[in-house]
Amino acid sequence: MQIKTTTVLDSQIHAHSVAIRTAVFVKEQNVPTELEVDEDEGKCVYFVGYNNAGTPMATLRLNPESYGYHVQRVAVMKQARGTGLGREIMQKAIEYAKEHGAEKLVLGAQTHATGFYEGLGFTYTNKPEFMDAGIPHREMQLKL
Repeated sequence: MQIKTTTVLDSQIHAHSVAIRTAVFVKEQNVPTELEVDEDEGKCVYFVGYNNAGTPMATLRLNPESYGYHVQRVAVMKQARGTGLGREIMQKAIEYAKEHGAEKLVLGAQTHATGFYEGLGFTYTNKPEFMDAGIPHREMQLKL
């Protein structure tokens, strides 16, 4: 997989990120579009993973925080799930965060995906389960 990054909102990479997020969150999980594309769009670093044919298949964004980054909008297209693309793009984001001096990464994991993040070394914080866009989540962190 080739992974590209950008902070430019009018770039093709950002457009691909939004397209993946729309397919996964808005269409599959019924998250309202107005919750998916939010006021933090202009602050984030976007990662998009492309398969060998050049098709965008995975995305996430890193939202800068005082401690490092909040990992958000992690999504993999349905046909690419279970292929390792999610793990690969997360590892690239972890590497990026380390290179940029982050102390830790924090994310809100959909509860069905917590095992995926645990496999990457994330642990639960003390924050109890919460609802985001009608979906149960748990806050997790990775100390770098």
